[in-house]
Amino acid sequence: MTEAIIRNERKVLAESVWSATANQTNQYQPLIGEIEAEIVIIGAGFTGLSAALHLAEGGTKVVVVEANTPGWGASGRNGGQVNPGLKANPAETEAKYGPDLGKRMVERSAAGGDLVFGLIEKHKIECDANRCGWLRPATNARTLGMLTETAIQWREREHCVDQVSVDEMADLLGVRRYVGGVIDRRGGNLHPLNYALGLASAAERAGARIYGDSPVLDVKSDLESVAVTTAQGKVTAAKAMICTNAYTGELMDPLGKTIVPVTSVQVATEPLGDNVARSILPENHSPTDSHRLLLYFRKDSMGRFLMGGRGALNDASILGRHQDLRDKAESLFPQIRGARWKYAWGGDVAMTRNHEPGLHLIAPNVMAGIGFNGRGVGMATVMGTLLADWSNGVPKDELDFPITEAKPIPFHRFRRVGLGATVATFKMMDRIGI
Repeated sequence: MTEAIIRNERKVLAESVWSATANQTNQYQPLIGEIEAEIVIIGAGFTGLSAALHLAEGGTKVVVVEANTPGWGASGRNGGQVNPGLKANPAETEAKYGPDLGKRMVERSAAGGDLVFGLIEKHKIECDANRCGWLRPATNARTLGMLTETAIQWREREHCVDQVSVDEMADLLGVRRYVGGVIDRRGGNLHPLNYALGLASAAERAGARIYGDSPVLDVKSDLESVAVTTAQGKVTAAKAMICTNAYTGELMDPLGKTIVPVTSVQVATEPLGDNVARSILPENHSPTDSHRLLLYFRKDSMGRFLMGGRGALNDASILGRHQDLRDKAESLFPQIRGARWKYAWGGDVAMTRNHEPGLHLIAPNVMAGIGFNGRGVGMATVMGTLLADWSNGVPKDELDFPITEAKPIPFHRFRRVGLGATVATFKMMDRIGI
C-alpha cells in the first residue's frame, strides 16, 4: 500500500483512499533544460494523457508537462464513475447545435464509456474496472420524470439506458430509499488514479515523454511555434494543448475564467465486514442520485464504502461537509454505523456556465479542452481524442465539438460568493424535497 496523503495539497483535502491504494508507477522527473517536440501538452490528467496516448500511437512526438504528478488533480481524486454523455439531454443538444453537429456531439460524448473501457482493455490497465452500468436513483417524482425522459431519448437513439423500478432500485442499492430511476448500461466505475497512471504508462510506452513537478510559468506562441516555459525548462513545439481544467488559474488568461472550480469532497471507511459489504450495492454499482447537491457513493474493490458530494468552500466547510457525508452515509445505510471512517479528501471540478465542455482556440496553434461538469472520467478522455483530432489537422467544421471563444464568466471574481448562496439554497430545497 502506498502513501494516502496527496502531496502538495491542503491537509483537509489530502487523505485519499485512491492515493493509499495506487499502483506503483514510474517516477516522473522534472523537465530540466530545453527540448523540442511536435506537440506539447500542459496537464497530465485524463484529457492530457488521453491526447498524448492517441497522438503518440500515431507517431507524433509528444511532451507532457505536469505541475505535480500524473492524475494529481480531479482525475485522481474523483468518485470513479464512468458516466457517458453530456449533462443536457440529447434532444436539447441537437436542437441547440443542429442535426449534424448536435448529433455528432451526442454520439461522441455517448461513446465515452466505450472509449474508457476499451483503453483499459487494450492497454491492460489495472484499475478495478467494472462495467456494471451507471445507476441514477431518483429522489422524488420530479427527478424521476426527468430521468425517465433522459432514458427515453437515449433509447430513441439506440443507446442502452433503461428505467429502473422502485423494487429494482431497492435490490440494486440494498436499501429502499429512492423512488426508482434509470441505469445507463454504457457506464460503470473504476479506480480513477490507477486509470490515470495507466494512461500515463501507456502513453510513455507509445513514445510520449512525461515530466512531473514542472509547473508552467509562461506560454508564448507565434505563427511558427509555441514555447512553453516551466520552472526549470522549456519546450518548443509546433502546437500546444492546455488540459488543466479546474486548476487552470491564470494560465492563458482568460481561460481560467471560463470555468468555476467547485470543490467536491469524499469520505471512505476501512474495508467493511463481508456480511455488511454484501448487503450494500450487491452488484457493485456506483450510483449518483438526483439531489441538487448530488450524492455519489460506492464500494471499492476491497469493500470500503465511499460517499462524495459537492458544496465545500473553505477548510471549515470542507470539514463540515466531510462529517455531513458520513452522517448521510450512515443514515442511508445504517448497517455501516460503527465502521471506521479512515479517509477524507477532495479536489476541484470545473463547472461551465452552459454545463458543456469548452474547446477553445487560444491562439492559432494553442487549443484548450476544459470544463467537464462532474463527468470527467468519460468526457475528459473523449476530449483528449478531440484535441488529437485537431492536432492531426481535422478541419474545424469537421470536429465533433464546436470550437468556441474563451469568454470569461461575468463577475467571475465574485464566484465564491454566488456559489455559497447557491449551495445554501440547494441544501434547503433538497431538505424539503423539491
